[in-house]
Amino acid sequence: MAVLTDPPPPAPAGPTASPDGGRRRVVAMTIWGIAFVAAWFAIGLPTDPAYAFLWIWAGTIAWHSSRPWRSHLRFARDWIPVVLLLAAYNLSRGFADNGATPHAMELVVADRFLTGWATGGEVPTIWLQQHLYRPDQVHWWDVLVSWIYFSHFVATLAAAAVLWLRDRSRWGAYMRRWGFLCAAGLATYFLYPAAPPWWAAQNGLIGDVARISTRGWKEIGMHGAGNLLNAGQIASNPVAAMPSLHTAFALFVVLFFLRATRKRWWPLLLAYPLAMTFTLIYSGEHYLIDVLVGWAYVGLTFLVVGLAERWWAAHRARRAALAPAGEAAPADVPPRAADPAPAAPATPAADPAPATDPATVPAER
Repeated sequence: MAVLTDPPPPAPAGPTASPDGGRRRVVAMTIWGIAFVAAWFAIGLPTDPAYAFLWIWAGTIAWHSSRPWRSHLRFARDWIPVVLLLAAYNLSRGFADNGATPHAMELVVADRFLTGWATGGEVPTIWLQQHLYRPDQVHWWDVLVSWIYFSHFVATLAAAAVLWLRDRSRWGAYMRRWGFLCAAGLATYFLYPAAPPWWAAQNGLIGDVARISTRGWKEIGMHGAGNLLNAGQIASNPVAAMPSLHTAFALFVVLFFLRATRKRWWPLLLAYPLAMTFTLIYSGEHYLIDVLVGWAYVGLTFLVVGLAERWWAAHRARRAALAPAGEAAPADVPPRAADPAPAAPATPAADPAPATDPATVPAER
């Protein structure tokens, strides 16, 4: 006798609420935040790509602490190649000059041409430091400059991590553009090694320039915050100024998310690359011409990668259209046998029909 049962209820379409009301996430994120601040004061802010990746990965684990470890390991699997490429990028920049004298005077001339009418013939860095910088006093804008400068090392990675968690297809588009931008910048460092304003000042090409991108942290008692960054600046290549990837990354992140953001927030988003521009010029890290070329590289990145993606999509569509309609499997693979039909219910046995000779059966019309 058949037993009728109700069909199971459909699975919920959206994410299910946490059974503990989100307390587990709050506790995990609190632990992550305390550990981050402790490491921040003891070691320094995470400016190295591998170190920053570890903190971002730990943050995603804390945010989704209820997920199985297999999900967290997928994050590491997808991101380790990215971190290795960033590490190789940082190391390869150190070989860009090949011992040759970097370009410097052309950049000085370009900045004087662009802004000399407003700065009395000086490059913008010297003019800004003459009006805003005091060696014996740290102002509030010096603290803000240090924070904006630090954001370069984490903002792009953090945005990519959010995309990985929310939309893997957009994460792929983001990483393709970011990778192209890094490759274009690295190629330029080799083809046109250029020195920043602080290097030109040290070699007597322009007036005195102080490198002050990290001095703001000491004013608020964070003496160890810039340890890793200061060490990186000492070991970094001084001829990787053209283009400015600091401003290029800032503009890239903003433009990637701009169309998905309400227009009332656009001024706030666009203020970020402008603030990064002021930070780099004021702190002696870049010329204005470096910034403008970096912005041009961002536009080139979106154009080239966008065209490549559209070409690839059209190529795949043509291949799909040209494929035979019945091409379900290769010709040399025999088709899979169909599943046997279900057995018919048993019926009382009937007398077998008498065999007939095929020759005596009339053919159908």
